[in-house]
Amino acid sequence: MARLKLDFSQQQFCYSTHMTVRSTDINASNHLGNDSMISMISEARARFLFDFGIREAAEADGIIVTDLATMYRAESHARDQLLFEVGVMDFNRYGGDIIFRITRPADNTLIALAKSGFVFFDYRLGKVAAMPADFRAKFPAVNWLD
Repeated sequence: MARLKLDFSQQQFCYSTHMTVRSTDINASNHLGNDSMISMISEARARFLFDFGIREAAEADGIIVTDLATMYRAESHARDQLLFEVGVMDFNRYGGDIIFRITRPADNTLIALAKSGFVFFDYRLGKVAAMPADFRAKFPAVNWLD
């Protein structure tokens, strides 16, 4: 099976937040578990959207995560302070990708890179919806695929 390769060296990260690895995030191998990393990535996404004034879920319109790819580069352990840098890329008519670079600032170690696809969704109609103009306007420098 081909290995996943993510490279965000040329991408713009426009948001950052810190999170501490809890003892309950540690797996049987004594490092940050995959399930906990996914939860932390989801929390970073929620903080990013909230701070940009974007509601993930609303009565009618919202955002749905379509996929997640994570590339682990180093272990993290209980009580590590992690920096989650967040950005967006590859916009299309219906959504795009939210990207993450997770590092441990104490020793400048890259812990993981992740990319989460998203689309806008109209819950009234039960179908994918076009990206709202006000969302697009918040990120004028992001590349478009179509």
